[in-house]
Amino acid sequence: MDCAKDAAQIERAAQSAGVAPDAVKVSAATHIMTLKAPEARLPEIEKAVETTGYGFDRIESDEDIQQGAAHQDPAYRRALWIVVILNVGYGVIEMVGGFISGSQAVKADALDFIGDGAITFLGLLAIGWSLAWRARSALIQGIFLGLLGLGVLGTTIIRAFEPTPPDATLMGILGLIALVINVISVLPLLKFRKGDANMRAVWLFSRNDAIGNAAVVIAAGLVFWLGSAWPDRIVAFGIAGLFLHSSWAIIRDARSDLKVAA
Repeated sequence: MDCAKDAAQIERAAQSAGVAPDAVKVSAATHIMTLKAPEARLPEIEKAVETTGYGFDRIESDEDIQQGAAHQDPAYRRALWIVVILNVGYGVIEMVGGFISGSQAVKADALDFIGDGAITFLGLLAIGWSLAWRARSALIQGIFLGLLGLGVLGTTIIRAFEPTPPDATLMGILGLIALVINVISVLPLLKFRKGDANMRAVWLFSRNDAIGNAAVVIAAGLVFWLGSAWPDRIVAFGIAGLFLHSSWAIIRDARSDLKVAA
């Protein structure tokens, strides 16, 4: 779910094609790359960016954002709705399971599911909007992620030194189900994984979340093996850190995009 990391990766790829560091900027908020380079260099830069797994389309104005054929694809909208329903639905179920099992990592993962569903829903509403409104939407997403991160961090700190380990069996089952749900969420997005940056980002977030689910399963195994709550707490701290890092990057880039749009 770390879109700031993905943005930095794209910037480094462009720089490897000879673009000056101050001549390329990838917004983690709107997933738009601003590039200052001769037009003749664009094919070389595009080839370098494609090594990251991303493709890009040239945007000359807001009309290109609003009229992009990819954004208007009904199948893409349906895929996003599937992601929203699966993420929010299972997030609520997993949160209940987190309280029953006493696992902070499961609760954090549940908030990740709910947060991803809410953010995808905002992104769905923002399809075809102008840069300014896309940036405002991203700003809301960033603030929401930050609040989730602070909530996970606070509750994990409070429970960090409680000696009672969570229910490792239930924790592992919930983690495995979460992994399956994320794989199911990825399937409708596979055909769009080489689309524009927004479409690619949604697919990557779902894929990366599956890695986080695997971490919960591994933590459950360690809790069972060691009889300690610390593996659970460490994973929860890690998820909180991802929330806060992504929040900072999205808010920073959204504010920058709002200044550009103004």
